Amino acid sequence: MRSTEVDRPRPNRRPRERAGRAATRSSPRTRLGVWLSHPLSDFHLITAATLLLLGLGLVMVLSSSAVESYVASGSSYTRFVPQVMYAAIGLVLFVAVVRLPTRTVRTLAPWGLGIALIALVAVLMPGIGSEQMGARSWIMLGSVGFQPSEFAKVVLVVWGAHLIASALSTSSMQAMAAFKPLMIGSLVIMALVVAERDLGQTATIGAIVMALLWFGQFPTRLVGAIALGAVIAFVILATTAAYRSDRIRAFLNPAADPQGLNYQATQARFALAHGGLFGTGLGQGQSKWSYLPQAYNDFIFAVVGEELGLFGGLLVIALFAIVLWVGLRISQRARDPFLRVMSATATVFVVAQAAINIAYVVGLVPITGLQLPLISAGGTSMIATLVMFGLIAHAALREPEAITSLNTDGKHRWLTRIFGTPTPQRFTQRRTPAPQRYPRKQISHKENERRRRVDDRRDTRTTYRNPPPRARKNNRTGSSRRR
Repeated sequence: MRSTEVDRPRPNRRPRERAGRAATRSSPRTRLGVWLSHPLSDFHLITAATLLLLGLGLVMVLSSSAVESYVASGSSYTRFVPQVMYAAIGLVLFVAVVRLPTRTVRTLAPWGLGIALIALVAVLMPGIGSEQMGARSWIMLGSVGFQPSEFAKVVLVVWGAHLIASALSTSSMQAMAAFKPLMIGSLVIMALVVAERDLGQTATIGAIVMALLWFGQFPTRLVGAIALGAVIAFVILATTAAYRSDRIRAFLNPAADPQGLNYQATQARFALAHGGLFGTGLGQGQSKWSYLPQAYNDFIFAVVGEELGLFGGLLVIALFAIVLWVGLRISQRARDPFLRVMSATATVFVVAQAAINIAYVVGLVPITGLQLPLISAGGTSMIATLVMFGLIAHAALREPEAITSLNTDGKHRWLTRIFGTPTPQRFTQRRTPAPQRYPRKQISHKENERRRRVDDRRDTRTTYRNPPPRARKNNRTGSSRRR
């Protein structure tokens, strides 16, 4: 006989299986994915990329400047030793920027803007500013030169992010409140840099302003209109001055005048072609033997391509691509709008300057005179770039997961001793009340008392003069009810 037991419905296990499959898909499957999901992976990546670029830059400065240093002073380390000193100063500032509280960084931003404006005005005064390579952008303190425009770029990143974050925290996610002061300060800085006849620095400051507008959640049409106006202004500036128009003509006719206008660009292409795939070897390049001008500075990427080959050049490009990816990832993970805008803008600035330098070395854009960040020789540029990387690392160390890991896990003692332990800060947005349809006017004390007495009289009349409703008898039930 068959059993008369009623078959119970089986539990539906498909939702559990689907949930398990979804969890498996979202979880990292490779070792790289597991490591990238670590709370401090962004900080480790940006710090490692900084140190790798810095180490590669010091090696290439020594290799590219050894010949000219020996001819000029009898020592091959004349340019290398000061570069190591600037790198040490920059690393100290890198650690200091990471350790500073975010509130302190924002407090120092307006003061830094004032100092930068004073320095930019002072460099234009006769007797204070010094002209080098056709640009009056240096202040000489004895034998040490200082470039105020590099300091102004760092200040503009921090001050612009501070303005946007303040507007977002006070006006219900409306960044337009910061548009007017941001554009006024940026235009003043750009005007002073244009007066120094430094078009390359003007282009990088324009990139900083566009990054602030884009990541500050300004309207897309407004950002596009400003970008179009900036391109038109850049073309006008590039074609009005004689030395700038010469660079444009040399770029449009690369084969014309190889011993004159196109000499530097031609020698750079020769150096890249001589390197091939694997290069001639570290220190074995020929372009640095007085063939390529500024081989240790603006055109150091040509020496990298000659001595390390195509793979060496791709390594440099890959490092800057990692910086771009990590910097934007840090910006997405940041909850504070100040850290989000600051890290994204600093990342775009560093990568944009590197892209412009590599592009004009290989002949894709006209020569602008911008340095390759952390690789070209230069004290002010080295220090300013390391401060920029410090701002990105500052935001990386203040990710919510990173703060939790540092405060709970005891394995990061060496990290907290060097860079400190950041405290979690909550971003509180102040909500503005909705506007009233009929806003009340300001009234005097006497008018307020008069209105109060009128209200009291109305209450008295309602209480004593209005009798209660009379009862009416219900014919059906015999009960009474009030109407």
